[in-house]
Amino acid sequence: MQTLFESPLRAISSKNYPFSKSDSYYKAYTLRNFKSIPQIQKLTAAQIEAIEVVGRIFPFKTNNYVVDELIDWQRVPDDPVFILNFPQKGMLKPHQYEKMAQLLKTGACKKEIDHTAMEIRWKLNPHPAGQGLNIPIYNGIKLRGSQHKYKETILFFPSQGQTCHAFCTFCFRWPQFAGMNDIKFAMQETNLLIEYIRHHPEITDLIFTGGDPLVMKTRVFAKYIDPLLKANIRHLKTIRIGTKALSYWPNRFVTDDDSEELLDLFNKITRSGKHLAIMGHFNHPREMAPEIVKEAIQRIRETGAEIRTQSPLLNHINNQPELWGKMWQAQVELGCIPYYMFVVRDTGAQHFFGVTLDEAWNIFRKAYQKVSGLARTVRGPSMSAYPGKIQVAGVSEIQDEKVFVLQFLQGRNPDWVGRPFFAKHDRSAKWLTDLQPAFNQERFFFEAD
Repeated sequence: MQTLFESPLRAISSKNYPFSKSDSYYKAYTLRNFKSIPQIQKLTAAQIEAIEVVGRIFPFKTNNYVVDELIDWQRVPDDPVFILNFPQKGMLKPHQYEKMAQLLKTGACKKEIDHTAMEIRWKLNPHPAGQGLNIPIYNGIKLRGSQHKYKETILFFPSQGQTCHAFCTFCFRWPQFAGMNDIKFAMQETNLLIEYIRHHPEITDLIFTGGDPLVMKTRVFAKYIDPLLKANIRHLKTIRIGTKALSYWPNRFVTDDDSEELLDLFNKITRSGKHLAIMGHFNHPREMAPEIVKEAIQRIRETGAEIRTQSPLLNHINNQPELWGKMWQAQVELGCIPYYMFVVRDTGAQHFFGVTLDEAWNIFRKAYQKVSGLARTVRGPSMSAYPGKIQVAGVSEIQDEKVFVLQFLQGRNPDWVGRPFFAKHDRSAKWLTDLQPAFNQERFFFEAD
């Protein structure tokens, strides 16, 4: 297993890659069968209990590639990729953990366990940043598989892509996979979406998201893409695909039975005149180390698509500036474009994975200093909050008051974008709602709207 990212990158020829289709089977592990993983024997009884208890609240799924290629089992339970995939005791507050653990120990019935799990979930802010308010309406019909928060960009959640090759423990969309169907975003038909976009000429970008759209077989995904291309909507310039497949199942682009068809579909999009952006999620440099990942990236880029990379800043996983500098530089070497460093959203296990805004800014700044201008395309640290994407641009002292300098990278109101504003410096603040306006102002300028 390769545990460190090696640089410079070795050149790879897509015509002679050493990956066999016969060896690339996919096997998922969940609560039902994770004890069959041979390496699980390295865990203590308490660590296994934590997976079973927390896995009743948060969705849990990993796979054989993550287990065998990405996790350094000599470092478990402190290994960052292990923490990224396997539920951790600290993800629940102590009283929540003990309540569920007691039910499991006493052999409570499934109905009682499920009821308690749902009670806890609803207390974890499952719908952050007002996502329910982003649902667009067309001809009186709510498009429940879409979100239109920013005027240029619409999100689409294809119903057959509402799972992932493996689940991230920090994921802010955990309710999509936790049986909370009342607030789940999913939509199968594209007709209404196409008509909505056609009647909104301000929309230039369509994002396929989830879940992970690339869990779908290519023939299924094509049923969403082909009608869009056939519609020939001129103001729709870019199609984005949000995916973790490059990290969790790079075989999707190299050895899967329909990997060639998927790349052909990408090529079809770019030949149509649309820009195709693959929004790759890399949380740790180790996810880019295997040769198959490098091969997958090269193959995607050969279709004319570009790959932009993003990740939240995560306590226990990637909260060191040296690691971010290494990750951004590696992405540039691979031909990817560093895009966003996010702040952990105020949902789920934010108390476990989140860092303070003060720490986030310092980590970003130190990492930014370690890379050349080609990697300084990255923006952050950024909060995807209710009013918009807000960047912590710095910490300064103005009129004898220490303040956070903030600005909108995107906003519900486009007039807010690029407008700086100030908040009192608070070392414990982790989110926008923890901040107070500076200079004795009663509220932030955007709160008037």
